Amino acid sequence: MHNNKQMTFSAPFSGAVLTMARIPDPVFASGAMGDGLAIDPLDDVLHAPFAGVVINVARTLHAINLRADNGSEWLLHVGIDTVELNGEGFDALVKDGQRVTEGQPLLRFDLDKVARNCRSLVSALILLNGDRYELSPVRESGSVNVGEPLMQVIALAPDDESAQSTDVRAKQARGSIRVAHNGGLHARPAALVRQTARQFASHAELHFSGASASTDSVTGLMGLGVAEQDEVEVVCLGHDSEVALQALLKALSTPAHDEKPQAPVAAAPKASSKADRENGILHGVTASPGLASGPLFRLDTLELGEDLGGHRPDEQRQILSEALVEVRADISTSLDHDQHEQSAIFATHLAMLEDPALLDAAFDAIDQGQAATHAWSHAVLAQCANLEKLGNALLAERANDLRDLRQRVLLTLLGEARTLEIPAGAIVAARELTPSDLLRLAQCGVGGICMAEGGATSHVAILARGKGMPCLVALGSTLLDIAHEYAHESAHQEVVLDADNARLEIRPDAPRLKEIHSLRAQRFEQRQRQQQHAHLPALTQDGVSIVVAANVASRADAENAQLNGADGVGLLRTEFLFVDRSTAPTEDEQLAAYQSVLDAMPDKPVIIRTIDIGGDKQLEYLPLPAEANPVLGLRGIRLGQARPELLDQQLRALLRVKPLARCRILLPMITEVSELLAVRERIDELAREAGIGERPELGVMIEVPSAALLAEQLAEHADFLSIGTNDLSQYTLAMDRDHAGLAARVDALHPALLRLIAMTCSAAASKGRWVGVCGALACDPLATAVLIGLGVRELSVSPPQVAEIKALVRELDTRQCQALAQHVVSLGSAADVRAASSTFQTQVLTRRASA
Repeated sequence: MHNNKQMTFSAPFSGAVLTMARIPDPVFASGAMGDGLAIDPLDDVLHAPFAGVVINVARTLHAINLRADNGSEWLLHVGIDTVELNGEGFDALVKDGQRVTEGQPLLRFDLDKVARNCRSLVSALILLNGDRYELSPVRESGSVNVGEPLMQVIALAPDDESAQSTDVRAKQARGSIRVAHNGGLHARPAALVRQTARQFASHAELHFSGASASTDSVTGLMGLGVAEQDEVEVVCLGHDSEVALQALLKALSTPAHDEKPQAPVAAAPKASSKADRENGILHGVTASPGLASGPLFRLDTLELGEDLGGHRPDEQRQILSEALVEVRADISTSLDHDQHEQSAIFATHLAMLEDPALLDAAFDAIDQGQAATHAWSHAVLAQCANLEKLGNALLAERANDLRDLRQRVLLTLLGEARTLEIPAGAIVAARELTPSDLLRLAQCGVGGICMAEGGATSHVAILARGKGMPCLVALGSTLLDIAHEYAHESAHQEVVLDADNARLEIRPDAPRLKEIHSLRAQRFEQRQRQQQHAHLPALTQDGVSIVVAANVASRADAENAQLNGADGVGLLRTEFLFVDRSTAPTEDEQLAAYQSVLDAMPDKPVIIRTIDIGGDKQLEYLPLPAEANPVLGLRGIRLGQARPELLDQQLRALLRVKPLARCRILLPMITEVSELLAVRERIDELAREAGIGERPELGVMIEVPSAALLAEQLAEHADFLSIGTNDLSQYTLAMDRDHAGLAARVDALHPALLRLIAMTCSAAASKGRWVGVCGALACDPLATAVLIGLGVRELSVSPPQVAEIKALVRELDTRQCQALAQHVVSLGSAADVRAASSTFQTQVLTRRASA
């Protein structure tokens, strides 16, 4: 709350309160950016500490500038060095210029990801125009909850303007420089620029991309959207302008000593050259693999003619409003029926359709005499231009989403569906497609897609992969020229889209086309054969049964697994029940969710893992201390030990499912036998209390080296063992599996990991227990033979892979797999194992084909 003289600044996080001096960063701690406090957060949402307006959301989403109703301006900066994440792990919930209320969520971030990749989670709360206000902390230590008073902000009487006046007209100096700060002009570099400028009497401004900002305003400097290596112009006015200019140019071109060098940016894909075109090949980037051939068809975007005017604003307002309602309803229907990836995209579109800035711009244009079609189109394209000029890949992707909305609303306004007279199996060429375009094209039965622009991580790319549609992006403008030429040639002229090798073959000869048609037919027939036998058991050549189950997270996943022939559920992750909500799920809610999965898999076993959430994945209703190294902290079964009421509630729900004989309970992050025995004893107690005589099977996850080393002791008390290769890899290799620079090396086919798997299987067999693998390694066809040879008898994979893995199992002989396993555990690297496994698989499949 506030009045003209005083305002209360409420805590935007729950957590420990720190003074500025205790912030682990010299720029913040020195007060160079301004006065304030800091919080070491316990939750993953930044809330508005007062009512006001969003001045600026940082380009990298790690910080937000707010202006309170009393005029004070604030920087809310999440973590230290978080600008280097370049937006990864952050999700802005508000936009520039948006009005916010006290307590409103401003941004959400992935605590796990951010904590692992920044220097500290300590978040600074800085008053930027401190010359006009005085701060009176309510508390400077201890802990605070969201919404509790943190500071009083008191407005000062204005100073005599004459005392601050400077003759800025005395002298002018200007110069240009490239900004060298990692991440561009985010909070800390902007503060250093301001600090430098304040050493001089001259007034200084930065000019960039048609906009300018005074060096007095950190907010203004950040709002310019200056990235690293962008060139800015510095203008100084005053008697010491020359000296000030040189100091500012140096400040902008010299990174701070504590800035980490930025990882080299991957080279842009090579544009197709004239020589390539003459050789009949265009090179691009694979967005979705696959092979296709067909006529090339150019798809152009919808364009409007000239607006002739003479419109009634009230009528056009009504037309646009009705069109927006219709499109919202259409998107909502998509949200109800589409798969997860599509739903996430359409949810983004729905939020954009409700953006007040976009709607206000369109309706203002109508009031000025434009037609609803042109007003909407201009408003969207203006927003796209604003996003794209910032040079941020994530924002550029949002611009493509906006173009999609432009198209959808225009089609509704014009009262006609877009006519797509596309030949069946055509290869569609476009500058850049929208998600809606792709879904319409998929319904038309096109063979593949190639785009002059676009990226391999865009929404269109995600949808193309989900549809199994070959797709290349970034082919360059030459693609459009060629597609235009093809429009005037015979429709029977085919091209080859080889997305596996990122190339478009413009004029393939008859032998090449024959080869492509044969390869595609072989692939199709292979998938068909695999699917026909997906519901049959997976028996090796020598009669050993391998269970091929599915990893799922919901009833819908389980239904998909059943359709794909899964032998059961090898891993039901229960975390989906607990996240993204303000209160814990009740016992009845949990029971309903677990029962629905069992019902979706009739007569088949379902393995349900107890909650694996802890210091690395915070829950809003379960405050836990932040941890410096969460993957080694309070997670898995350790959380159940720390919060037994949470585990008890889950166990009670699991004991109530029917039939209980098909329910198997799996315990994550077990490191010693006592943890297993404690849970088994607790299950017995809860069952007796409920009058339940039956007990579900109880298994443990082998995902830390200590569990593998104690596999024999664990198998003595567990009914089964399930290996989680994702975590076992990172703990065995001492490599964070989420570390971008190490991801390629965290390979579960490493010989050291295979030795732990072999040890686990041998120990389990000695106690008459079976071993499964539910980690990503089970989904890798190259690992199937090795795992069977090591003694694994259950593989839990993604539902679409069930048929493929079952088909591969049927080609194998366990004795040959054992020989392979004995060989690869003696090798020196994962690469060597993969090479040996690939050779083995090729030989086996070749022998089977010739038999």
